[in-house]
Amino acid sequence: MLPYKKIFAVAIPLLGMIVGCTKLDQSLKSSLTATQAANALGANGTQLLLNAAYVDLATPFTGQDQVFSLEENSTDESLVPTRGGDWDDNGVWRVIHNHTWNADHQQVLNVFNNLNKLNFDATNVLSFTPNASQAAQARFLRAYALYYLLDLYGQYPIRNPGDNLLNAPTVLSGAAAVNFIISELTAALPNLPASTGGTGASTATQDAAKVLLMHIYLQRGAFLNRAAPTFASSDLDSVIYYGNQIINSGLYSYSSEYFDNFKATNGSSPELIFGYPNTSGNPVNNSGIDARWMMTLHYNSYTAQAPNAGWNGFSTMSDFYNTFGVNAGGVVPTTYSMADSVLDSRIGLRKNPNVTPYSGIRPGMLVGQQYDQNGNPLQDRKGNPLAFTPTIASNMIETGSNLEVTGIRVVKYVPDFTDPTGKYYSSNSGNWLVLMRYPDVVLMVAEAYLRKNQTSQALNLVNQLRAARNAPTLTSITLVNPSNVDDPTTLLAERGRELYWESYRRTDLIRFGVFLTPWQYKPNDDPKNLVYPIPTQALAANPNLVQNPGY
Repeated sequence: MLPYKKIFAVAIPLLGMIVGCTKLDQSLKSSLTATQAANALGANGTQLLLNAAYVDLATPFTGQDQVFSLEENSTDESLVPTRGGDWDDNGVWRVIHNHTWNADHQQVLNVFNNLNKLNFDATNVLSFTPNASQAAQARFLRAYALYYLLDLYGQYPIRNPGDNLLNAPTVLSGAAAVNFIISELTAALPNLPASTGGTGASTATQDAAKVLLMHIYLQRGAFLNRAAPTFASSDLDSVIYYGNQIINSGLYSYSSEYFDNFKATNGSSPELIFGYPNTSGNPVNNSGIDARWMMTLHYNSYTAQAPNAGWNGFSTMSDFYNTFGVNAGGVVPTTYSMADSVLDSRIGLRKNPNVTPYSGIRPGMLVGQQYDQNGNPLQDRKGNPLAFTPTIASNMIETGSNLEVTGIRVVKYVPDFTDPTGKYYSSNSGNWLVLMRYPDVVLMVAEAYLRKNQTSQALNLVNQLRAARNAPTLTSITLVNPSNVDDPTTLLAERGRELYWESYRRTDLIRFGVFLTPWQYKPNDDPKNLVYPIPTQALAANPNLVQNPGY
């Protein structure tokens, strides 16, 4: 399919030309029928609308202040300390981690609006005589948006082709909302393009639909009762059924280098099931993916771009870092040093052949002294050693002389350091945004097995994954420790180690029943926070929306 953003740029002028070049003999109050509008768009018009819906994926899922923030900063995996005059923004980042947000929080509003843009633009495709494949892709994209709206807000507005646009959209919640998404995906599945892996993952495929079905079957009990999720055996069987189809397809395998899944040429990753493509060296086809490294790296982290190599913000916490210290015999202590590199390749700290020779950065968890590509120690802006520390101020407001270096940084998406002047920033970076990845499928199947008390099957899948990540084999595994979200011996911890900073953690913590448990920098909580509030502006615009309890 053609590049999304280039097509989107064409779609809007085309709609304008339709209005400008069509003879309008109707009276002021008349309007085009759907058939007339489709004819006016022409043979490629529906595809243009579908491509515009694909473009809508970029905004809510790429930016650091979008779904990523609501899913990660609200958990034990990420926080954004205020560093002097940087990253305060009236406390918006701290309240996400503290769970003290309200219905007027800008990120809560923006995510709601951007997901609904995808929702309604995908629905719009269905109004313009799509062929079977186009209709199926539009239904998938709509279901993808609805899943996240239901997950984050507990309800979603929905229109169908032919609905009167002067009326407020219908709103679904609870079982009706879950069942609608399942019915849409089930109906779309046979007409979606066959899965091929690699660059074919830029299109909604049958495997992408299966992954989304797995998520909603696994999450159904949490959507219906977030305070006490339950798991029907039939839902778990569905997770295993679809997951094994993907596992046994032979289309996917584990990358030999974990961070290759996020490098500048990751569009060909053997783990990629669905992603948003960015084109290296082409400013038209980039979504702002550079936010994934800019948001965490220090201003001087990369000599070729210093002092603009990063925004010096996002960090992870020592308790989460420590979950990587687990082996067959149990827990081993971490040292916050290069010695930890033997624990698990996903923690990083190793020399990466695709990155380190050009930048000195070792992808993964950045802690301790940082170096350039020649082994020279880097300095912060004050001339102090650029050595990241695991300690962050208890109130997440840094004021000391070391405020620039507190917090373990995370580099998961790796820019093309071979071209230091042209491909570091969003206008040229070629990293695809990974939306669905094969290990998530494997871990969902393992979770379903474990919830069905089929421990040996679950442990076998987990250990196959760990072997690919150079991590020791585990002899036992449990689902979760209810009193410690960062217990490294659990399946929840394994999902964290594999999928950190991929916008899954909040959803996982709720499903595993520990989202309200205290963790670093979040001592207390309120059950209302199991779902975000409906934004005040959205309530005013649609009377069918109902504010969530407690807000």
